[in-house]
Amino acid sequence: MRTFDAVHVSKPGLVVVEVAAGDEETALAAVAELGERWATSGPSEVWRVPGEPGVRVRTYADVRPVS
Repeated sequence: MRTFDAVHVSKPGLVVVEVAAGDEETALAAVAELGERWATSGPSEVWRVPGEPGVRVRTYADVRPVS
């Protein structure tokens, strides 16, 4: 598992979202959908976990309401 720095979630409303999907296209589409709703970092590099099916991708999001 990849780590993330505490600064990524240091304030209320900041989240780290890790998407697991069967293929790269689906994982990236899911992150793109999140980006339509919240301010995100965009997708990380796609990676595979040895011994597990599919791929993973991570994004950082700010889900606080816009004032």
